[in-house]
Amino acid sequence: MDDKNRNPERDREREDNFNVGEMIIRVLVTAIVVGIAAYFTPGFTIDGIWSLILASIVIGVLDHLIQKFTGVSASPFGRGLSGFLVAALILYVTKFIIPGFHISVWGAIIGALVIGIVDAIIPGRAM
Repeated sequence: MDDKNRNPERDREREDNFNVGEMIIRVLVTAIVVGIAAYFTPGFTIDGIWSLILASIVIGVLDHLIQKFTGVSASPFGRGLSGFLVAALILYVTKFIIPGFHISVWGAIIGALVIGIVDAIIPGRAM
């Protein structure tokens, strides 16, 4: 395709749509993974679907901010000990932001481990 025929505005719209679609998929995958982790983790409960969805959004935002400012991704197995600790910290901090999201310190640690295992099985990036 010739550069003269390109429409930068249309290309930007496609990128924005892709990012929004990608973000929705990430929130849904995160909700599934966090829901599974809460089910299998002692000291980790979520009161309802809306708390789970809001927590997924908060987890995604916190992960993005931490990755942007520190370069550390909250992938429990993909980034080693630092990713594992960041994932546990994000889970624990989320309890202060989202009502209905209850997690203890040990629940956050075990939950990060469960999320790492589930993330390895479910396609997509959870945290």
